[in-house]
Amino acid sequence: MIFSLALIPVVGLLLMIYFNDKKEKEPFGLLIAIFFAGVGSVIPAFILEKLGGMVIGTDSMIEGILHAMIVVGPAEELSKFLVLFLITWKNKNFNYSYDAIVYAVFASLGFAAIENIGYTLVFGAGTALLRMFTSIPGHACFGVYMGFFYSRAKYAKLTKKNGKFALHLILAMLIPALIHGVYDAILMGGGSSDEISLVGITLILWLLFMAGMFASSIVLIVKSSKNDFCIVEVPDKKEQTIYIPNVVGVWTCTCGSVNYLNFCGKCGRQRQVISSWTCPNCWTLSTYNFCGKCGCPKPADQGMGVGAVAGAGQQSYGQPYGQSYAQPYGGQTYNQPYNPQQPNNPYL
Repeated sequence: MIFSLALIPVVGLLLMIYFNDKKEKEPFGLLIAIFFAGVGSVIPAFILEKLGGMVIGTDSMIEGILHAMIVVGPAEELSKFLVLFLITWKNKNFNYSYDAIVYAVFASLGFAAIENIGYTLVFGAGTALLRMFTSIPGHACFGVYMGFFYSRAKYAKLTKKNGKFALHLILAMLIPALIHGVYDAILMGGGSSDEISLVGITLILWLLFMAGMFASSIVLIVKSSKNDFCIVEVPDKKEQTIYIPNVVGVWTCTCGSVNYLNFCGKCGRQRQVISSWTCPNCWTLSTYNFCGKCGCPKPADQGMGVGAVAGAGQQSYGQPYGQSYAQPYGGQTYNQPYNPQQPNNPYL
């Protein structure tokens, strides 16, 4: 019962983040690895917190606030970021912008799960119920902020914008650490005071902070999910990033799973595109006689087979970035011009 109370909110938030990944689901094996790496990140965070506590102290209210801001927030968020970066940065599945949020939240909730189990075993079911609505969603929010900037760091790296890459990578660590530190500092400041009025003011301030944090995280999730685009590196080109729209149509994977996204939700295998065409209006890649996005009929001059590929691990790309490509890349030919008015491009 106690373990259920500790883990139910974690599972619920993981499912919410996972199903908001509408363009392309991530392989379960990768997500499980990230989750348990997040569990393991508790160890370096615990060591750093103990060392920081020895230096700063935690006895007075001021020491508690400083410890939360300077030690606890940075230690926990940097530990989560480290496992996130090591596992996902060069992973081939990190090819959509929303993927970064999924990865970061899974790492954060892995950390939150083991932390919540520890608190529940020590303090009981009441603590589990309280943390279900506070600390667990709080860790998820920290992950959302981390993933948001982590995605932009990846994009900047592929487009060789080194200044933006460094800035967004720092923000991916700094923003969650700062927000986490403020979250804990408010609690430490009010919890260590004997004055009822100060405790009341602190509680109101903490509730307002929580509401703002939750609201902004939901906005980032919805926006990032809606504007989710694939990021792929094109070798030997100045413009190194292109966006790939979701291929339209249901397909059956070799494992037997029926899917409508670009990757199998069961085994992670990539869709095999047999034939496709590119909509001249909205540049969406489709496999039917009508565009799956705007409904435009397939032009007569675009016979089936435009951009066609076959075999696992390959995908048809009908939307290059920056210029036209006439040479093959990975078995595919790029022959559509870049459309500067591409809808829903969050980076333009």
